[in-house]
Amino acid sequence: MSSPSLFQPLLIPRCLWRGLLLLATPQLRPFVWLPLLINLVVYSLGFWLAGHYFGAVMDWLLPGWLDWLRWLLWPVFGLALVAIGFFTFTVVANLIGSPFYGVLASKVRSLEAGAAPQPAPAGAAFRDGLAALALELQRLGYLGLRALPILVLFPIPGINLIATLLWMVFGAWSLALEYLSYPLDNLGLQFSAQKEFLRSRRGEVLIFGALVMAGLALPVFNILVPPAAVAGATLYCSARIGKTLSAK
Repeated sequence: MSSPSLFQPLLIPRCLWRGLLLLATPQLRPFVWLPLLINLVVYSLGFWLAGHYFGAVMDWLLPGWLDWLRWLLWPVFGLALVAIGFFTFTVVANLIGSPFYGVLASKVRSLEAGAAPQPAPAGAAFRDGLAALALELQRLGYLGLRALPILVLFPIPGINLIATLLWMVFGAWSLALEYLSYPLDNLGLQFSAQKEFLRSRRGEVLIFGALVMAGLALPVFNILVPPAAVAGATLYCSARIGKTLSAK
């Protein structure tokens, strides 16, 4: 792996923007439509649940003795609930879509290298899909163990304000790990090496996750965010690692 380069905060927005534009590329459309359909179903369900239960959860988090701070805490906790909700539904969408996102990252890398994406050999797509699903479960286990201590803090009045801030940072890091894992896996990096790659570029990684989190909070647009994030993550990894590693 190449050594860490100079911090470039603008590299992330450029890669994500190019990744979004690449979704319209004819060579990539077959690998984008199914993930988009998955996202549409999952996020529509998320909006429906949020509309029914948001008020009740907010009342539970804000006990009566904190009513005098309601004007300040309501937007903070509201933002946290939105982040938790979209993080949860993103996990579900990515678990379902993981077999397709690994393929999408591979096709974006081929396109970036100037080669037309080629159809996978018979049976390869199924094997790659199972491998991507196994890696997704490994990531979920890793993130779940680290999310639990923060979630335990949310029901504690007063402390849940700190938990909100911790969750925002954790959410950005988790989303970055999620989407950057697809191209890093295609480059042959094991999960431990992927985490090392992210830690060595912590500033850029948190910017990536924060921008993805902001995009997921936007109705309708959030349907496009996961495949755009996969494409953007692939472009970022190509820019940072270059051709020092071979694609699968």
